[in-house]
Amino acid sequence: MTVQAYLDLPPLLSAHGTVQLPGSKSISNRVLLLAALAEGATEVRDLLHSDDTERMLDALRTLGVQVEALGDNAYRVTGCGGNFPVKEAKLFLGNAGTAFRPLTAALALAGGSYELSGVARMHERPIGDLVDALRQLGADIKYLGNEGYPPLQISPGMLAGNTVQVRGDVSSQFLTGLLMALPLSGEAVVVDVAGELISRPYIEITLAMMARFGVRVERQGWQRFMVFGAQRYQSPGIVHVEGDASSASYFLAAGAIGGGPVRVLGVGRDSVQGDVRFAEALQQMGARIELGDNWMEAAAPETGKLKAIDLDCNHIPDAAMTLAVAALFADGTTTLRNIASWRVKETDRIAAMAVELRKVGATVEEGADYLRITPPAQTRHAAIDTYDDHRMAMCFSLAAFGDAGMRINDPRCVAKTFPDYFERFAAVTQAVPVIAIDGPSASGKGTVAQRVAAELGYNYLDSGALYRVLALAAQQQGVALDDETELAELAGRMDVRFEGADIWLDGERVGNEVRGEQCAAGASRVAALPAVRAALLDKQRAFRRVPGLVTDGRDMGSVVFPDARLKVFLTASAEVRAERRYKQLMEKEMDANIPALLQEIRARDERDSQRSVAPLQQATDASLLDTTDLNIGQAVQEVLTRYPR
Repeated sequence: MTVQAYLDLPPLLSAHGTVQLPGSKSISNRVLLLAALAEGATEVRDLLHSDDTERMLDALRTLGVQVEALGDNAYRVTGCGGNFPVKEAKLFLGNAGTAFRPLTAALALAGGSYELSGVARMHERPIGDLVDALRQLGADIKYLGNEGYPPLQISPGMLAGNTVQVRGDVSSQFLTGLLMALPLSGEAVVVDVAGELISRPYIEITLAMMARFGVRVERQGWQRFMVFGAQRYQSPGIVHVEGDASSASYFLAAGAIGGGPVRVLGVGRDSVQGDVRFAEALQQMGARIELGDNWMEAAAPETGKLKAIDLDCNHIPDAAMTLAVAALFADGTTTLRNIASWRVKETDRIAAMAVELRKVGATVEEGADYLRITPPAQTRHAAIDTYDDHRMAMCFSLAAFGDAGMRINDPRCVAKTFPDYFERFAAVTQAVPVIAIDGPSASGKGTVAQRVAAELGYNYLDSGALYRVLALAAQQQGVALDDETELAELAGRMDVRFEGADIWLDGERVGNEVRGEQCAAGASRVAALPAVRAALLDKQRAFRRVPGLVTDGRDMGSVVFPDARLKVFLTASAEVRAERRYKQLMEKEMDANIPALLQEIRARDERDSQRSVAPLQQATDASLLDTTDLNIGQAVQEVLTRYPR
């Protein structure tokens, strides 16, 4: 299978539509484990299909729990009543914290021998506070690597004690794992939380799910939790998993930035997930929010511009990442506080977010538990590194609203929670439109494209002229036309503009020089170099800016802009094209004769159609426009008529 190294997102113009959310990761893995620990069979519906849930399902099957796939993201889990049939096993849990931490606690109290490991990043995520708490109850847990971190070896221990203390200021998953496992001891246990409990909404999810399976926990504020004795998990029969509120944040933010409205289905005002309060944060930024029992909707402010906020984000720890990128489109400096838990997630999210936001031009101040973001006047195109972190990839898709597009490296990391995220995102966003016009030599595609761009007020790109401009720039700067590396670097940094028939290079008008024979010969040489073609591919895509782009050239609609809203293959008979070329040359007082031009055009058509790279041919999704009997004005109107707006 080919691994997708990166995904290029075009600059986005707007967003509107409806999205059915995948199931919540947090609820999915809690429900799976509780169903396995319960007495009776539980039918789990709308389960999230992702890497994290696959790790939990694999682990439960390895432990001897009967898990039956029913189709349509539904499973029947036959519980073991807290007594796993398999008493010795090795479990690989990837980078799934929602599987690793609760399973550590459950297996520590299950009376078996188990080895738990994960990917390298999982072995960098602390678990010492949970292990220390379990050891207070008599659990026998050893570190197989660095002290305080996975992998772990769990052996049967002598369980005792009815009071335990756990830190709450590193990760709420430690308390979640402990609370979910304690009914296995059969005794009443009091859990005291040391320090401020972060990510409290996730503990509310844990308590709600435990109650659904018949176990009552009483809490005194957020510092003491009492799990009563003689309680066993009982199957509720059927459990529906809510849509993922954290995933909802990307689409709600898209609606707030891109106009909207964008509606998400599967989570609403009655959700048990704390991240639904992300909508309140967007509302503070000026977004228009509507809520239903099982849906949420966001649209841009009446003014069209979000405003900066200063927010304590303890109540929305994961969704707060989305606010960091939304801050790129806010008026003023946004401060996100109380986000220390980001440091111990799939990556150090505070550090990673700071690095990537700076790439797109933001000014970022990074603290131990806060980020302060001042947006740039205009975002820059950047290749966003995702650190094998699904939320980094999904958050930065929103940066494509900044008129520059984005490259998302390793986009497949979204499989952790939302495998088809980018397809869903594309379905509710509208890219800056492109009209791509191709055709044989002397078909008039350049003139038609220029005039269509002028009619629409769009940007214009003469793709063929870029190679000529590069040849001229190389000549001016003394770069050899066979120096592939230097030419590629020059291609990346040269500033090229097209204004109608005028061409500008680094602020100087160069149209006449570019159309000369020397530049034409140089263009043929540089176009044969792969690194140069790659550099100019990025350069061409950078012309796609608000409000739209009209471009002409050989592979514009197939390679450069395959998602162009309209693709036109402009042609005319060879005889008519020869006559048009003859008139052009006469107007420039250049010698020419029609028979010679006709022969040249036919030979050019033959060569172009036989080229191994970008041969001249009509794309299957291109609209054929024969202009043999049309003048330029009529051809322009025909293109405009075919353009869906």
